[in-house]
This record gives sequence, structure tokens and C-alpha cells, in this order.
Amino acid sequence: MTFSICVHESYTTPDSKEHERFGVAVTTRLPGVGTLCPFVSENGAVATQSLVNIDLGRTGIEYIDDGLSVGDALESLLNTDDGAPQRQLHGVDAEETFAFSGAECGDWFGYQEGEHFTVAGNLLTGEAVIEETAAAYADAAVHETEDQTDGSPREGDGSAPLAKRLINALAAGHEQGGDKREELTVQSAAVVVESTESHDVTKLYNDLRVDATETPVADLQETYELAVDGYEATLERYAEAYEQDSLDEAAES
Repeated sequence: MTFSICVHESYTTPDSKEHERFGVAVTTRLPGVGTLCPFVSENGAVATQSLVNIDLGRTGIEYIDDGLSVGDALESLLNTDDGAPQRQLHGVDAEETFAFSGAECGDWFGYQEGEHFTVAGNLLTGEAVIEETAAAYADAAVHETEDQTDGSPREGDGSAPLAKRLINALAAGHEQGGDKREELTVQSAAVVVESTESHDVTKLYNDLRVDATETPVADLQETYELAVDGYEATLERYAEAYEQDSLDEAAES
């Protein structure tokens, strides 16, 4: 009933500091997928779907944060889950990937593991959904590069922020048919990105959800652009206040 992508990228900032970022993007023909499927921290990304068990995502991320590899973390949870044949679970950490589809997931179901990313889906129109999602991300992946998007993500010649590239990957899969249950018109989509880098002003476009709509991916793309607008406005008006941790700096703005 869902397809999603989990990603890890490493990068450096202009001050030569090394960082990691992780993200998940997901869409389904049910409302509120952003509350159920994506789990992300500065150490990993996990998506739980098919017959959803949110404990697999929540505890999986906790295990990764505690130092377990994504494979050890998720396999250990599946080994104690009586519903494992109906689960689909995948994710990444800084070193490896993991993907699992239970034999009782709804057709079409499957997954693809790439370099630093995983894509998985079930109840899809076909394998092309997964293939195009993976290809769209792989074409735009920027592992081990320099990132200069501390200001507006629309400035400079660098790559687009991970959140935008993840949404675009969803769009590529959606164009291939996506979730096959056309009788379910209320849909949803979400994207979440975390990194080891700290910012004076939170990047508002890194945690977005569209909870109930008939056009989830298009709406998530529009929400992303509006969130960038809001981020730029926040930087313009409040950047100094955030840097000084005092609203006095913005009193005259």
C-alpha cells in the first residue's frame, strides 16, 4: 500500500567539517502516512510499511542510535515479530543498507538496494515504480560532496537539498502508477531529513507532511516550495535573533 525511499549521504561544509544526513520519503493511498512510516535520526533512516508496525521503525532507530548496524537492528526486531511475513521494512545507516519484504505482502511488492539507499513498496502497479524511484534518486545523489546550502537552498550552483531530491524521486515512482488501489482516493505523503550539522535556524523544509489529499506527491512538492519561502523569510527577519538566542535582535524587524 506504500512505496518509500531511505537515503544516507555524507558531505562536508565550507568550513571542512564532515557530516552525515539521512532521509525518508513515502507516499500511500491512505491518510497520515507521515505518522506511521518514516523514522529518521542523525544516525540512520528506517521505513516500516505493508501491515505497519510502528515499533519496528521507532525501536529500529533507537537501536541504530545505540550503535547497532541497521541490519542487526532490523533483523533482531523481525526475528521477534510474529507478523513479520506481512511486514516490509528497510533502511540505512552510515555504513550499510537493509531491506526486507515478507512473503505475505500484497502484490506487486519488492525492494531495491543501491549505494547508500533503499527503495521498497507493496500493492504497487508494478516493479517500474521501485525502479524509477531508485533511478531518479541515483541520478541526483550527492554522496561525499561539499554542501553550501546554509542560506537559501535556491542560491548557488550546488545540488538541491535532500528533501527536494527525495520528493522528486517519489514523483518519478508515482508517474509509473504508484499504489494500485485507485478506489482509495484519500492519500498522503511525507519527507523527513536529519543531519549531524547544527543550524541557527531550523531548516523548515526538512520535515513535511501532506496528511489527506487526492494529489499527495504534487501537494508535497508545493508544500516544499512554500516551506522554502518560509525559511527564506525567517532567515531574512530572524537570523540574527536566532544567532544571539534573543528576540531583542528582531525587535525592530
